[in-house]
Amino acid sequence: MLSLANAFNDEDLKNFEKKIFNYLNNQIKFEYSVEPKIDGISASLTYKNKSLLYGVSRGDGETGEIITENLKTISDIPHKIKARDFPDEIEIRGEVFIKKKDFFKIKEKFANPRNAASGSLRQKNPSETKKIPLKFIAYTFGYIKKNNFKLQSDFLNKLKSWGFKINKDNKVFSNINDLIDFHKNFESKRFDLDYDVDGLVYKVNDLDLQNRLGFTSNAPRWAIAHKFSSDKAISKILDIDIQIGRTGALTPVAKIKPINIGGVLVSNATLHNEDEINRKDIRIGDTVTVERAGDVIPHILSVDIKKRSKSSSKFIFPNKCPSCGSKTIKEFNEVTKKIDAVRRCSSEGYYCDKISIEKLKHFVSKEAFNIDGLGKKIIEGFWKLKIIKFPQDIFKLDYKKIEKLEGWGSLSVENLKYSIDQKKNISLERFIFALGIRHIGLENAKLLSKHFESFFNFQKLSKTNNYKDLLNIDGIGETQVSSIKNFFLNEINIKVLNELGKILKIKDFLANQKNGLLQNKSFLVTGKLNGVSRAEVKSLIEENSGITVSTVSNKLNYLIVGEKPTRRKLESAKELKIKIINQEDFLKMLNKTS
Repeated sequence: MLSLANAFNDEDLKNFEKKIFNYLNNQIKFEYSVEPKIDGISASLTYKNKSLLYGVSRGDGETGEIITENLKTISDIPHKIKARDFPDEIEIRGEVFIKKKDFFKIKEKFANPRNAASGSLRQKNPSETKKIPLKFIAYTFGYIKKNNFKLQSDFLNKLKSWGFKINKDNKVFSNINDLIDFHKNFESKRFDLDYDVDGLVYKVNDLDLQNRLGFTSNAPRWAIAHKFSSDKAISKILDIDIQIGRTGALTPVAKIKPINIGGVLVSNATLHNEDEINRKDIRIGDTVTVERAGDVIPHILSVDIKKRSKSSSKFIFPNKCPSCGSKTIKEFNEVTKKIDAVRRCSSEGYYCDKISIEKLKHFVSKEAFNIDGLGKKIIEGFWKLKIIKFPQDIFKLDYKKIEKLEGWGSLSVENLKYSIDQKKNISLERFIFALGIRHIGLENAKLLSKHFESFFNFQKLSKTNNYKDLLNIDGIGETQVSSIKNFFLNEINIKVLNELGKILKIKDFLANQKNGLLQNKSFLVTGKLNGVSRAEVKSLIEENSGITVSTVSNKLNYLIVGEKPTRRKLESAKELKIKIINQEDFLKMLNKTS
């Protein structure tokens, strides 16, 4: 279950629709299915032969936690379906939440309704979950055997006939302006609703169009969450703390007098960077307006200058790293041709203690190794005790020593060992991401794993130095290549890499369709295509095990030519005797017609 992209204003929403038109290369007419975005916990229900087989939480988007028995305590969730037209197999997705009036009765136990839903679902004893009056609203399906539905709205109506609860405020609109008007009206009455809601979700109503649009690495292209305006409150800055991230970035954080914003107790607010502090002239002791929008980290919106003390002084950003004493620098951005707003510690990788700790936290995070029982606090504790210094130390822990520590026992140590041992097998993309290379997020890690195919090939880069070849990977640019090069030039990084290679079983990259129609064939598009965008063509190629490249070279198999192609690419392709095809030829390769 991937997260949705967010729209915070009308312009964001219009850009969302523009991206759809660009991807489809056609301004076709379509409807939007509109649903209130309930502020709860996502859950998935899998039914087989009309019986609830299991239920899971959203988890990290790929792997959730099995909470079947807890979900069964919710009266809105049917255990068996009587309807004759109910599919043999189906995964139904929805939101678990608690109504405002019900939360009022138990508010002493939880910070807010969302926290109440989350905490209740994670109870080990289902009888404890049953005590909490949880609700479930169904809103889509993940998988369905023999899908005969054409519209999202039709499926929602069918859910109701099967015995599931759906939101009574679901609507269908045909244009952006209607969405904007409905959003304004709905926001005006949001506080009168009997449940917490933080926005509206818009989905392309046509399910065939949804399939065609597909997904990015983080979110579906056919859906977006249009958030409501943010919550604000007045507080006072008690101090400004400088935090150091895994890439050396120095982030100022305001320690504020604790205040309640939208049901959440806030005591920290990000100040973003040095330039932001100077621009707003933020000082310790200032009275400030703090803003929080949905899951976005609270930040300082403005300063009340009238309430400022006459003795206050400007905040001086450190020119030396508070952790290791190294010089802090602002780098020149080759893309923007400007000096970066972020100031960074100039120390390399593990030479700075704070950077090292943050790299370790990243290494065990959900999208990386995802090691249960080894959270941020434990990483920090093990670091202070010199139990862990480098990533490879995680897999060489002295469990007898840990068992003697306060708060640990034989059972907790056994669980930790089990969790770590389970993660000794990992995919190449997650491994690359876990290394914490600057500018290499999970999507770029996937691109790199597809290129290298094996850990051996990736590791070999330190000896071959073939960094320029990486520019042939569509989606990898100069910035990413420079970061990868710097990573491999660091001796400690090489040592970490080699040590992990001896301990772990790093699985080779496997394409989703290893025997696809375009297997091992590479493509490049030049010129404008008819009725389809380059992005969609790229998706079609990759779905069929093909490869997309960004430049003409002897590694290119096919140059797809549309209207007004780049002359240089055509000439280069002819010189290298690369096969030149048109859009119709390409579609024939996929057994499709234009």
